[in-house]
Amino acid sequence: MSRLTGRMPKGLGQSWTAPAAAVVRRQTCLAVRTVPARFSSTESNKPKSTGPSFKGQLTHSIMKRLERERADLERMARTRPESTMARNFSITFVIFFVGSVSWFLGYQYPRDVDPNSTLPLNATRPPSYKLNPAHLEAAWADFVEIVGQDNVSTVEDDIKQHATSEWSSHQPDPAHKPFCVVYPSTTEQVAALMKICHTRRIPVVGYSGGTSLEGHYTPTRGGICVDFSRMNKVLALHKDDLDVVVQPGVGWEDLNEQLAEHNLFFPPDPGPGAQIGGMIGTGCSGTNAYRYGTMREWVLSLTVVLADGTVIKTRQRPRKSSAGYDLTKLFIGSEGTLGLVTEATLKLCVKPAAASVAVASFPSIRHAADCVARVVGDGIPVAAVEVLDDDQMRFLNGSGGTSRTWREAPTLFFKFTGTAAGVKEQVEIVRRLATRAGGQSFEFARDDDEQAELWSARKEALWSTMAQRRPGDHVWTGDVAVPMSRLPDIIEETKRDLKTSGLTSSIVGHVGDGNFHIILLYNDGERKLAEDCVHRMVKRAVEMEGTVTGEHGVGLVKRDYLPHELGETTVDAMRKIKAAFDPLCLLNCDKVVRVQKPKRGEVAEW
Repeated sequence: MSRLTGRMPKGLGQSWTAPAAAVVRRQTCLAVRTVPARFSSTESNKPKSTGPSFKGQLTHSIMKRLERERADLERMARTRPESTMARNFSITFVIFFVGSVSWFLGYQYPRDVDPNSTLPLNATRPPSYKLNPAHLEAAWADFVEIVGQDNVSTVEDDIKQHATSEWSSHQPDPAHKPFCVVYPSTTEQVAALMKICHTRRIPVVGYSGGTSLEGHYTPTRGGICVDFSRMNKVLALHKDDLDVVVQPGVGWEDLNEQLAEHNLFFPPDPGPGAQIGGMIGTGCSGTNAYRYGTMREWVLSLTVVLADGTVIKTRQRPRKSSAGYDLTKLFIGSEGTLGLVTEATLKLCVKPAAASVAVASFPSIRHAADCVARVVGDGIPVAAVEVLDDDQMRFLNGSGGTSRTWREAPTLFFKFTGTAAGVKEQVEIVRRLATRAGGQSFEFARDDDEQAELWSARKEALWSTMAQRRPGDHVWTGDVAVPMSRLPDIIEETKRDLKTSGLTSSIVGHVGDGNFHIILLYNDGERKLAEDCVHRMVKRAVEMEGTVTGEHGVGLVKRDYLPHELGETTVDAMRKIKAAFDPLCLLNCDKVVRVQKPKRGEVAEW
């Protein structure tokens, strides 16, 4: 063919035209069919062969193409698994890379701070700890290295003692017990222990004296208990400055015995056996609170180990300071949820030159409360005013805990301190006021022996009530406080409620500052009855603009009452403070404020 769109070569006898692509295909087929015919009819003109025929070339070309296609198919079959592996590797690499970048952005790259000033309960996340046996055993070895093997105990009796007590109002789960009890002796050891627990995420509960009543030291999350009983030294006494530096394991009674040698004393006087660390933790007071105030007024400075092992000192020793936040008072009453107190600087008083005690009985609790209102209203500087109801006086006689028989009627116990002339004047004024309030009797101590005898009745109140227990009985001691003007009302209503319940009970109180206690005895079957009595008393106090606890502290028993007394947002602010000082919630978790939502039905209806 001379051209794709031209005529047939001369001799073919015809001419035609067609589109280029179709012409090529048709001419190729035509040539294959017609050329042999031409040669057979004109053998004489047949060209001499110089190589493979056109047909052979075409067949060879087709076979080559088929072989190449077959080879391509085989090569693709071999390379397909390799491509799948490469593709999977690429996907894995991309996922790993994206995950690494996300982790960096989420945890390493600076993030915006939480803009909220409070921490509502529904915004919290449950704490996470590492408490598998192998992890705890490894931690035990670390503790031994810090304090020595003799100061780390896993003895079952020690474990039980540091989980609850027979006078605690809270009934703990048997599983709520520490893995071990550690006995440090210095601030440095406590800091090292906390660093280990912070790194290993092990919860910690501080223990000092163990006389608290509201489940303060029950280890709800397991972990370890740090017992401060071997940190019991008076570190420094500054007589001229009227202050003393002590460790948390010093008992207030032992401290006052040492201070008496220097004509000094430390006023707060809670229950026997209480130690300074626990007294700071609960913000306690005692019988002297009316005259001298609570623990908050007698702590100048604290050394505290925080949750990550950091050691801070809240201030220096001056009697007053306006330098920065008052962290001292923040830790008082925090119940070991913000830090562990390892040293305390306490204010002291000079011992009064003279003291005396008087006892007056009344026909009813209201008469006794009216007498207290008169004494307070007239500004009589008595050191203490305590009330014991008629049941309590009966229990005192029944237990034989004191050396005399008492009139079984509501009774006020007064303590007077000051100069000899001042004490004598106070006694006479109070005698007249008691008579006007309907008092049935009034007697006062004339010497130290009579003073100790009369005041012993107040100190024996709890033990004399516990002496009335039947086999299997438990004791519940709860307190509230109200404004002084409402004290007669709440005591009268509470006493009437207790009588209706049928439970063995008594009322005692530091009525000079509106604070009183109930002591209930109940067995397992009466637990709900006791809970309801306490619940109604607390609700009564809040409705009278009072507080759910005057000095016992919150612990586990009173924590769900705080929102009713203070408001949800105030408790949310407390929770924010807890999260700021202890973000991993290692220190005495679940006390004072909840850190996660309660289960259905766990919180009683208000």
